[in-house]
Amino acid sequence: MNNPQVTIIVVPRERYQFARQSLASLYENTVFPFDLVYIDNNSPTYLRQYLAAEATLKGFKLVHSDHYLSPNQARNVGLRHVNSQYVVFVDNDVIFAPNWLTALVECTEATGATVVGSLVCQYQPFHEIVHCAGGEYMSAKEYAEFAQGKPHPSDRTQWLLDEQTPYQNQLVAAVRDRLKREPTGFVEFHSMLVRTEIFEQIGLLDEGFGCTKEYLDFCMSVTRSGGTIYLEPSSVVTFRTHPPAPALNWSDLPYFMLRWSDAWELSNLLHFQHKWNLVESKYFQRRYKKLGKRRREALIDPLVAKFAFLGQNRQKWLKKRLIELEKRLNRYLTNRDQRFCDRPANFSAAEKDKSLPMQTT
Repeated sequence: MNNPQVTIIVVPRERYQFARQSLASLYENTVFPFDLVYIDNNSPTYLRQYLAAEATLKGFKLVHSDHYLSPNQARNVGLRHVNSQYVVFVDNDVIFAPNWLTALVECTEATGATVVGSLVCQYQPFHEIVHCAGGEYMSAKEYAEFAQGKPHPSDRTQWLLDEQTPYQNQLVAAVRDRLKREPTGFVEFHSMLVRTEIFEQIGLLDEGFGCTKEYLDFCMSVTRSGGTIYLEPSSVVTFRTHPPAPALNWSDLPYFMLRWSDAWELSNLLHFQHKWNLVESKYFQRRYKKLGKRRREALIDPLVAKFAFLGQNRQKWLKKRLIELEKRLNRYLTNRDQRFCDRPANFSAAEKDKSLPMQTT
């Protein structure tokens, strides 16, 4: 490593099938100097061999875990290898537009922002449909009160999370004139630049967030500590696994099932509510009732669709039976692979080093 200003940490989002395309896109579209730390999260053999060869060829640090990590765990592992002024978190399914990183750095240096997020798109063709262009989670009144020096709502009383993501599912071309560099309540981990010094103030990423809303938790922590968050729409990326995503590879199934398991999602949502003193709103009630929705969308719905000739009633019967079987399989795979879940969410750095044996290349 040559100690540039930026270290990029790549972690798996939910599967591995787009990792090669994503890594190639990163190198093809990044001209700003960077170091790379790539977390090989118990990946399939074919990918592990590819990453080892690429690490040797391109000179990046490859960190291997011999069991599955949640995205926040993997990011924290990567942070142990960061000595640069900025760290950029990206997922392993992201396709990058040219100069995406240069735009992020220029934004933080011009504004002093603690966190800067890219304009995140979804679907193909790449970079054309908005997924996340920043967002808000407090009411206008609460933002105004916080800006005037009042405590964060979570430090006052139980409060209602009001997550809003503008322009989602709209064409970038249709909203381009409204997309500008500006402060925002949150950005997502698909592509996020962070001033490394903030971790000295707020600590590492919360590993109680195994599969959802970890970006909100982090951005809320930054805001409560006095940091600022910006959207930089001239930095554009697209992630490939937004539902309905392409069919899963069989080798991706174990991690996908664990990442979106009932156990992880339930624990995650309860932790989010408790940590931030959130009212159990309709949002949480719906999520609790629909545990496993991501798995059904990826695994069961496409299969049931192939049996349209059975008629609607028989399709419903088939889907119900398949959901029951899938839930049993999910419990089995989760119990087999969730070794890290037996440890507290906030165990110390020393305990991390003991409990997560790593190999680096």
